[in-house]
Amino acid sequence: MILEFLVLSGLAFGYNKKTQGTNELWPTAKPQQPDRGKPAADGLKKTKKLLKEVVEALSGSERNLQIQEISVDGEQPVSEFDQKINRHILLSSGITGTALLGATFVPALHIAGVGGVLYMAYPLYRKAYEDLKNKELTTYVTDAVIVSGVLATNHLVVAAMMALLGNVAMKMLTRLEDNSRKQLINVFGKQPGRVWVARDGVEVETPLESLQKGDIVVVNAGEVIAVDGVIKEGMASIDQHILTGEAQPVEKGVGDQVFAATAVLSGKLLIEVTKAGKDSLAAEIGNILNHTESYKDTLKARGQKIANDFNTPTLLLAALTWPTMGSEKALTVLFSGLGYNMRFLGTFSVLNYLHVISRQGVLIKDGRAFESMKNVDTIVFDKTGTLTLDQLEVGRLYPFGGLSEDALLAHAATAEHRQPHPVALAITAAAKERRLELPEIDEGAYSVGYGIKVRLNGGKREKFIRVGSARFLANEGIAMPDEVEAIRSQADACGYSLVHVAVDDRYSGAIELRPIIRPEAKAVIEELKKRDLQLYIISGDHEEPTRNLAEALGIDNYFAQTLPGDKAALVEGLRQQGRFVCFVGDGINDSIALKKANVSISLKGASTAATDTAQIIFMDGTLNKLNRLFDIGDDFEHNMKINLASSIVPGVVCIGGVFFAQFGLVAGIVSYYAGMLAGLVNTMHPLLKYQEEEEEEGQA
Repeated sequence: MILEFLVLSGLAFGYNKKTQGTNELWPTAKPQQPDRGKPAADGLKKTKKLLKEVVEALSGSERNLQIQEISVDGEQPVSEFDQKINRHILLSSGITGTALLGATFVPALHIAGVGGVLYMAYPLYRKAYEDLKNKELTTYVTDAVIVSGVLATNHLVVAAMMALLGNVAMKMLTRLEDNSRKQLINVFGKQPGRVWVARDGVEVETPLESLQKGDIVVVNAGEVIAVDGVIKEGMASIDQHILTGEAQPVEKGVGDQVFAATAVLSGKLLIEVTKAGKDSLAAEIGNILNHTESYKDTLKARGQKIANDFNTPTLLLAALTWPTMGSEKALTVLFSGLGYNMRFLGTFSVLNYLHVISRQGVLIKDGRAFESMKNVDTIVFDKTGTLTLDQLEVGRLYPFGGLSEDALLAHAATAEHRQPHPVALAITAAAKERRLELPEIDEGAYSVGYGIKVRLNGGKREKFIRVGSARFLANEGIAMPDEVEAIRSQADACGYSLVHVAVDDRYSGAIELRPIIRPEAKAVIEELKKRDLQLYIISGDHEEPTRNLAEALGIDNYFAQTLPGDKAALVEGLRQQGRFVCFVGDGINDSIALKKANVSISLKGASTAATDTAQIIFMDGTLNKLNRLFDIGDDFEHNMKINLASSIVPGVVCIGGVFFAQFGLVAGIVSYYAGMLAGLVNTMHPLLKYQEEEEEEGQA
């Protein structure tokens, strides 16, 4: 591998120098004396940068930083298997040096060299044994045979190099798989570790794990509910979309059930614990998730699969060659590398493309998912939080009692402008957009529950403003006109919600609130449709808002009011129809479907369960990179075709040489490395292309 690395360095330097020479062919208006040292210096600088990119791609440093960024637990531990492979690779240089000395200058070191090679090859023998037990003839079986064969024929240095390459192959393949999380998926990643419990009239901070059934937990506006329970006191507006997929907040009061992982938007609740920790509904979903078979559990890296497919014919051909032409010719056939190099070349290409795309804000935790992008023919989107934003916007205004729209909105914004929940933010944003002036309110004048009540002391007399749900105004004794029922029915049909406003004791109007479709969603969907992909929406929300969103985005297929387990069943049903499904979701309720899909995508900022489960994360929290992901996937497919050719052609030449040109082991090694080098140059393509694009953007 050192030889390939040095050759690639020289090729990269030559490539950059050639590129610079080409640029000089374009004359300037005033020709200047060329600076002969500048092209060489620039070429050296580019080469250093390129080699740095190679190291970062192979180490996955950029991806590791992104994984840490979305991980609740920070840096992930290195597995015991990885640690063993790392030790074997580090020791390989010394063992290879010992083998060289033993083969040339110090014969006494030969035995030590043999022992070192056998130690270094131990993971290969172990992996080969496991594969044979599973009745699989893989490249690791071939590696074990080659190492044993070259040792038996006294080619100690070649054996050392083969053992090193085998370990590097295993190490590289582990880089492709999703090793970002070794522990069970945690649905409570964003919840506090401590909660407030009411005891004898006093609120006491208590560790979450120490809660008992029957404890009274206090939850204020803006906090996440940490338990399943029943409300004993208070009323609140609760956002449950992360668990149920409902777009609109729900109102809950005494006697109503609430669930862990949902958020209190407004109000204050005292909740009697019925289930906590591993017994809650969210934890039940997590338990299902951790015991659900994933598509990726049976997925293999494509390069390794191609190499394995060619492996059995190569072993059989070598076995037939041995009795007729001798052991060296048989080893040469094994060394032909017919498809064998794909396990290196495929892996290197994937790692390089993963590095390029990570620099563009996409974390691909599982490289095998990226290799599968070409097969995707169906994309399923979750609705709430994925195709829509968590925030709301003001739609129509319905003033009553002679008020203008501006006056209605100003009264509502006056009451809500200090509140942090989405309803208040939408109303105050609309007032700001209309440049409405709002009076100051005394902090102590708030009464928060299903709605909010404030007292204004300015002007000629004291004024009360109430803003909230229909239930809130009814509890406050405010009668609503009959016309409001028709407005409510129309809003429900469209999937919108209403906030009602009363000034003093008189109903003053309603404000319509709508979910916001992601600004980028329509353009992304239009581009996906050009690829002839089948598009679906699956939502836990009601029928009308789901259908309206599908129509707005031009998506023909949708499923509404779908429970978390049913989402997974629908995804599995599409797969059973022969579809290759990519699922895009963000909530706990999406996580089982994410795990069952062929390819899974989530957004940064989504629930921990979704980002733990998904193979691909869009780090900017938008859908903007979805089509770019497909574009880079297309480029990767072209790169892999060239890899395959560079892996097969030299192997065919080598095997033909054995039977028709008396090729020996040295010729086999030469053809093997020629194919390897040709393929490695091709794997550099994405890094070179990215480097040039980055420079062009910098000059623009």
